[in-house]
Amino acid sequence: MGTMISFKRPDGKDTAGYLAKAGRDHAPGVIVIQEWWGLQDQIKGMCDRLARAGYDALAPDLYGGKAIGYHDSDAAGREMNSLNFLDATDNIVRGAAQYLRKSSKKVGLTGFCLGGAVTILGAVRVPELDAACCFYGIPPEAAGPPSGVKVPFQGHFAKRDDWCTPELVSKFEAGLKQAKAPGEIFRYDADHAFMNEQRTVHDRAAAELAWGRMLAFWKLHLEG
Repeated sequence: MGTMISFKRPDGKDTAGYLAKAGRDHAPGVIVIQEWWGLQDQIKGMCDRLARAGYDALAPDLYGGKAIGYHDSDAAGREMNSLNFLDATDNIVRGAAQYLRKSSKKVGLTGFCLGGAVTILGAVRVPELDAACCFYGIPPEAAGPPSGVKVPFQGHFAKRDDWCTPELVSKFEAGLKQAKAPGEIFRYDADHAFMNEQRTVHDRAAAELAWGRMLAFWKLHLEG
């Protein structure tokens, strides 16, 4: 089990986050970015699971203490739409990376839905990152162009997704290839948010396959 902490943003402000520590010194770090529901227990559980796998995992609280129930998509949408994605990337995500780098030689970034879009923005904008793993989220191309991805990248996407659509994924993948960016894309016969075991869209087979691929990716790029 982890604990809530406070860390500094590059602009000097404080941000809260949930930190789960690995059972070893100087473990690689992984930043975990929430879905549009906020810093839910499910995201904290992802951090705990990463800690058991040997990583210091930090989930920043992008909503400043607000967590939305899964029944209230309207409220989640309002919170997401009020979020300044670039400020969250440049200050909250970068602050988390700087915090983890105090004890970790390498730091990765992952996120789900809203957090997937932030993951791509981080891969473009945060210099302290060593790798990025995105789950079913893509930002507007003007803010996070595939040609701007600067670190090894892995993406996991659902074939049934009316937000992060297959067409959008294919366009992003083509942009990565055209730019010769270091990226790989995986698609799953599942619905959006298939990694979230607290929701009916959870797909255990797809989630376990994606989890294993992510751990192999972290081992390659964060432990070398």
